[in-house]
This record gives sequence, structure tokens and C-alpha cells, in this order.
Amino acid sequence: MNIAIHGRPFNDDTLPYIQDMFSHLEKSEIKLQLFNQFKIFLEKKGLKLPRHSVYTLKNELSEANFILSIGGDGTLLETVTYSAEKEIPVLGINTGRLGFLATTAREKTKEVIDDLLSGNYKLEERTLIKLVSDEDLFNGVNFAMNEMAILKRDSSSMIVIHTYLDGEYLNSYWSDGLIVSTPTGSTGYCLSVGGPIVLPQSNNFIIAPVSPHNLNVRPLIVTDNSVISFEIEGRSKNFLVSLDSRSRTVSSDKKLTVKKEDFKARLVELKGYNFLQTLRNKLNWGLDLRN
Repeated sequence: MNIAIHGRPFNDDTLPYIQDMFSHLEKSEIKLQLFNQFKIFLEKKGLKLPRHSVYTLKNELSEANFILSIGGDGTLLETVTYSAEKEIPVLGINTGRLGFLATTAREKTKEVIDDLLSGNYKLEERTLIKLVSDEDLFNGVNFAMNEMAILKRDSSSMIVIHTYLDGEYLNSYWSDGLIVSTPTGSTGYCLSVGGPIVLPQSNNFIIAPVSPHNLNVRPLIVTDNSVISFEIEGRSKNFLVSLDSRSRTVSSDKKLTVKKEDFKARLVELKGYNFLQTLRNKLNWGLDLRN
């Protein structure tokens, strides 16, 4: 079996768990591939690494059966940009804070490896959102698992986002920005601006304004087969476009469209995982002393 490992720096109290993981990988005779920047961090921390190769670009992962994401939810979102069209299954090991997507505790790294080797897991496909524009804004990585957002820059005045659904005029949003979220992203940025929680397999997108000037404007759920396009105007000639945590400054004359990506993200689900339980535990959803 071939396993790639993608990660970001973590606190020193996590070091023993990651060392145990590498020792177990070596005993299991797994062919290992490390993200180059993560490898440099691990070596600086003095970890003993088994024999491995390195990767920097996503096309160097052609032989990987799985990618382990070591970090938090942001690390997992970055990892998905490397699995990309190959749809390499991704498993998140949480060394971050919330761990809503990276649900596996760092203490269970050896159990995770055993489960992968024994086939004791399921794969869940998550819809990705694709940005289409008349300029390559994100160096070919023009998709996201959580959301695409159009936002005003810094403290500039609000922008107006004229929005079209399958070519038909939907609304002009006078606001600080607009989010188009996948079901996966409904528990992230979209939730913080008043969007609904949507179950992962709902086949929808959520259009949610950020601080709208009109109080009667509310988030809207549409089918993920929709093509959503935008025209932006404002006093400033530039605004921000983001895909998950990646953002670019874009001029107002750029044409932007979002739609469902042709491929999906595949997340590894281990035994005992339950989305509704994760909602309750991680987001304190429905927390009530009467329960």
C-alpha cells in the first residue's frame, strides 16, 4: 500500500503521537510519500522518519492509495487540492483545534493505519465547487470543498453583486460579499453569516450574503446542477475572490461563474463516525441543559 502524508506544523505535545505513527507505518511496510515542506518541519523537530519519497506537486502523487492529512480542517482542505482529479481518498488526523472535517484524534494514529490495511472503512464523496473565469486566478486549482466567496477589500464601502441563476437574473446583493457554499461548507463560513446547516449528500449549493444592506435578503438553497454567475460593481475597482482559504484580488471587469466540479473529494470514514454526532460534539449543536 502507498500512503502520502500532507501536514502543517503542530505543537510539541503532538510529537510522540506522530512518531508512533511513523514507527507503525514502518513496521507495516507501507510505501511512504511526504509533502516536502512538512518533511522539513518534521526533521527540524527531530523525528525519526522511515524510508520515504517526497512530493511538492499534485501530479507527483500518482501512486498514492490514501493521503493522511495531519493538522486541522484547513490542512484537510489544502490536502483535497492535492488529491484533486485523482480523487485519492483523504483521512484527516486532527492536531488542530475544531477538527470538524479532520475527525480522527491524534491518539488513534496506529488504529487508523490498521483500519486502512484491513479495509475497515467507508468512502464518502463530497461535492466540490468550481470557479470559471476569463483569467486563471488560482493557478489551475480553481475548485474548493467548502465555498467560493466574493468579498469587498479591507474597509472599503459595500459592493453590489448582480447574481444570475442559469442565466436568469436572481438578485443584486448590496453587501460586504457573497458566499456560494457546498453542503460541506455549510458548517463553516456560510454558517457564520446565517446560512443553514445542510447534510453532506444533499446535492445543493447555498447562496448566502455577507452583511447584506437589505434585511429582507436571506440565504437561498439551490440545486448543485445550477450555474451561478456574477457581475460586481462598487466604488473600489477591486475585490477579493476566495476558494476556501485561498484568495486573490480581482478587478471588477472580470467575469465569474461557479458550478459543480466534475470530480469529487473522497473522505475516509472510519467505524463509529456519525455526522449528526459530530454536529453535536464539535458545534454544540442543539446544546440544551434539558437534553
